[in-house]
Amino acid sequence: MKQELYVHFHPEERPFVDRALEWAERAAVRHAQVVTDFLDPRQQFILQSIAGREPDVRLRLDGGWPEAERKRAVIVPAYRDPEDVHCGIAVLAVEASGGKFLELDHGDYLGALLGLGIKRDVIGDLHVRNDGCHCLVAEEMAGYLHTHLTQVHRVPVRTEILPLERLKVVQPEMEETVITVASLRLDGVASDAFRISRSKIMDPIRAGRCRVNWKTEEDPSVRLGEGDVVSLKGFGRFKILKVDGPTKSGRLRVTVGKFI
Repeated sequence: MKQELYVHFHPEERPFVDRALEWAERAAVRHAQVVTDFLDPRQQFILQSIAGREPDVRLRLDGGWPEAERKRAVIVPAYRDPEDVHCGIAVLAVEASGGKFLELDHGDYLGALLGLGIKRDVIGDLHVRNDGCHCLVAEEMAGYLHTHLTQVHRVPVRTEILPLERLKVVQPEMEETVITVASLRLDGVASDAFRISRSKIMDPIRAGRCRVNWKTEEDPSVRLGEGDVVSLKGFGRFKILKVDGPTKSGRLRVTVGKFI
């Protein structure tokens, strides 16, 4: 069964495929309930694909708010309702000590949390505001983070653990840009979106540092489409919002939104 599944996924995803199969087996065969760490959208897709093949399990995904990107999964035997299982998400509210104005971004908060020696998997979405950040975290880690997070990028902070009902949602902001490209090849669109030369973008893509819709993509010639999300380690992330064209010169006009 594993070998049949492996062909559908990238080789680096096989360890997660194994974990997902083990979770499904625990629920189906051992009648256990499983609550996972936070999963990215690609991992959610893989888990849904595997759970969908198993009639004896039921699955629920929850990230703490309806449009969450990172979510925890609840997997239970088919005779149970996954909605009855508490998935354990808390809000860690972070703000500057003394109420000082914070000019901190998503990377600053994530870096400070990871700097405490925890795994990325226990952190969900981060809702960054001018006066602080609401971090969705695994409930079992909230106390540790509350105790140890005292500074974010050299700014002293204080924290508070809040229930989910008090989450202040911040929708991700995107800087929209219109580019014109000869085709929707990954290397061409990404080089214009990130404003680096096409030759310089080839190496990081081939080295496995690029993800398309959260799946590692090493082929610079792969075609993109509307709605695709592209991330390149060290450069950021963008989404293809709209594709128009061709122009009089035969090029495509593409609207991309770069996540700020």
